[in-house]
Amino acid sequence: MEAIARQRFIRVTPRKMRIVADLVRGRDCNRALAILRFTPKAASPYLTKAIKAAVASAVERAGKAKLDPDGLRISEIRVDDGVIMKRMMPRSRGRADRRLRRTSHLTVKVSDQQ
Repeated sequence: MEAIARQRFIRVTPRKMRIVADLVRGRDCNRALAILRFTPKAASPYLTKAIKAAVASAVERAGKAKLDPDGLRISEIRVDDGVIMKRMMPRSRGRADRRLRRTSHLTVKVSDQQ
C-alpha cells in the first residue's frame, strides 16, 4: 500500500528543508518521527505533519485490509521550490533592495516494507 501527502507554499527555504529531509529519507515512519521530534530546525514541524498525514492516508486507503501503521517506511521524500515572493527593503538615499522570500513544496510518499 502506498500513500502520498503534499504540503505546498511552506514558508521555509527549500535548501533548509532538504537538510532535514535528508535525515529521515528511507527510514521507518516511527523512527523518522522520533528523529524529527528532537531536530531543532524550522522545517521539522512541517515534515512531521506531512509524514503523519501520509501514514493516516495509507491506513485509510487500506480499508478492511487492516494495514499496520508501524510497518510503513518513507519510500520517497521530495522538496521542490515554491513561488518566490519579492519584497523591497528600503536603503539609504531613497534606494531599495530586493529581498526574496522563498517557499517550498513538500511531497512525502510512504509504503509498506514488502
